[in-house]
Amino acid sequence: MDKLNMQTTNIVDENIKRIGELFPNCLTERLNDEGKPEVAIDFDQLRQELSKDIVEGPEERYQFTWPDKRNAIRLANAPTTDTLRPCREESVDFDNTQNLYIEGDNLQVLKLLRENYLGKVKMIYIDPPYNTGNDFVYNDDFAKSADEYVHNSGQTDEEGNRLVANTESNGRFHTDWLNMIYPRLKVAKDLLSKDGAVFISIDDNELTNIQKVCNEIFGERNFFSLTIIRSNSRGQTYKQIAKTHEYLLIITRSEETELYELEKDIDNSDLNLKDEISSFNIRELRNRNPKFGKHNRPGLFYPIYVNTKVTDKDGFHPVSLTASSQYDVEIVPLNSEGRESCWRWGKPKCLVNISDNTLQSNLVAKQKSGGGYNIYEKYRKTTYKPKSIWDDNCFLTETGTVEIKNLGFTNEFDFPKPVELIRRCIQLATSDDDIVVDFFSGSSTTAHAVMKQNCEDKCDRRFIMVQLPELLNINGYATICDVAKERIRRAGKIIVEEQKAKQGDLFSDQPKKLDVGFRVLKLDSSNMQDVYYTPAEFNEQKLFDDNIKPDRLGNDGEDLLFQTMIELGIELSAKIEKRSIAGKAVWSVSDGYLMACFDEEVNETTITEIARQHPYYFVMRDSSLANDQVADNFEQIWEEYSKDTVRRIL
Repeated sequence: MDKLNMQTTNIVDENIKRIGELFPNCLTERLNDEGKPEVAIDFDQLRQELSKDIVEGPEERYQFTWPDKRNAIRLANAPTTDTLRPCREESVDFDNTQNLYIEGDNLQVLKLLRENYLGKVKMIYIDPPYNTGNDFVYNDDFAKSADEYVHNSGQTDEEGNRLVANTESNGRFHTDWLNMIYPRLKVAKDLLSKDGAVFISIDDNELTNIQKVCNEIFGERNFFSLTIIRSNSRGQTYKQIAKTHEYLLIITRSEETELYELEKDIDNSDLNLKDEISSFNIRELRNRNPKFGKHNRPGLFYPIYVNTKVTDKDGFHPVSLTASSQYDVEIVPLNSEGRESCWRWGKPKCLVNISDNTLQSNLVAKQKSGGGYNIYEKYRKTTYKPKSIWDDNCFLTETGTVEIKNLGFTNEFDFPKPVELIRRCIQLATSDDDIVVDFFSGSSTTAHAVMKQNCEDKCDRRFIMVQLPELLNINGYATICDVAKERIRRAGKIIVEEQKAKQGDLFSDQPKKLDVGFRVLKLDSSNMQDVYYTPAEFNEQKLFDDNIKPDRLGNDGEDLLFQTMIELGIELSAKIEKRSIAGKAVWSVSDGYLMACFDEEVNETTITEIARQHPYYFVMRDSSLANDQVADNFEQIWEEYSKDTVRRIL
């Protein structure tokens, strides 16, 4: 059996592989620090391949840089051996929910999520620290061994210097903030699907910098919108101006991304006609702009022909762009003064909206009372494009504060985002069972918004909240995470109660219920002893010690199961079942896709029964087999019952 690596992918190795696919002649070999050969890039050869476009030396160029940027890139690419440990007692509906709440440094968590959610996330929303002096904390040192730091312990290590704050002593320097945000966005990009989008709330302090960072990471062509949000009704003092707004930066993953339009509140009278397709109203196709006409919009000036011999119940006639014996009347666009005007549509759009059957056509003609004909579009639209300024009262920060108070909280959070702001983003970017990630989740407004929107449109969106457990010690809550988890519990309960009051039961016409649960996971050091990763540094005696930390074997090895899921790229919300086979605890993930047993003294009966269920993966500890006879027969059992199963050991 092969051994699991139990660490994330080395992105540098992946990048070398991609370059090698494009320029095989640029691959070379060198000896690494251990004296073993490894693949490397011949940069001199690569420069020759790119000599037409390369910029070197003192030549001036456009670039965006800051002190320690290279280290920020290195941090994004560096692998991690950390893991996520399940916490059932703080979860809600652990075994059935598809939602995740993850505590820990978001950079390390994002690296772990990259293994399991590569290209699967439809929307990312973040409300990062606004860099106002001393309001953000981040992990800036990953060189220390895992044992030196317990990731969920709070803001500092035992020496008090593990987590670094952007304090008043270094002012509002942009460097600290950029070194914090850059690697996190760089890793987060890999999570997004090709049609995904990122929404970033930000204020003036780092607006220009975050735009440049996003241009570099996502590509300038994927800038979608800079929306202005009216966030304060009275305004905060900002020099000599009362500041009443913030910004929402929208970035797409690729040019394939298309955001949804928003639903209108439509009165039935707005769409007062109906055909076999849907309800509609009519709009004249003639362009009413007096500045437009045949002289400056020639592509919008052409004849449309009317079949006056056919009329439906509403008095509409079929139209065509081709003259014939049936289509006998020619109509050209004229303005109110009888001069040549133009249409609102070009010919290609007209063609796809025309049908001989007026009940199916979106373009029709109707006779005017004074003679002649008008050309009409059947207007069916029940949606609209949002404007670049969002100024509804529901987007105000005061609204977010009231929402928190209505849930029974007091002063645990400063300036929480309102639910409706995040719901607007969710409506624009997601549907069905899309995944929404917030890795600066704070009070978990995003989780609240996802549950509320799912209740509204009966979708099954899933959320992944990530938050550093910063110390709080307010009203009995030790960390921000403690408050946020309670907020999700209370919000979910209220949403369910309100919906039951409205319609008796959630989704009564469907077998499923609204998911208001969440699975809590906590970032921690690896489950494996250091000897697992660096056996050369240990003596012969130590090499025979158990390679798993003693405190990670509780609950039949569920900690080990989750690190295995990360390693094998299985979603962390996957269905998990624990069975007993021949007296041994056996885990089944995703209905047997992965089966694992971490007990000791595993015998042939257990192995045989697992093999008969034909899992795709089987994982066990290298010390689990009961005796040498079981070890000798192990491969034979799998060859007989499930030879295609991929077997791995810890």
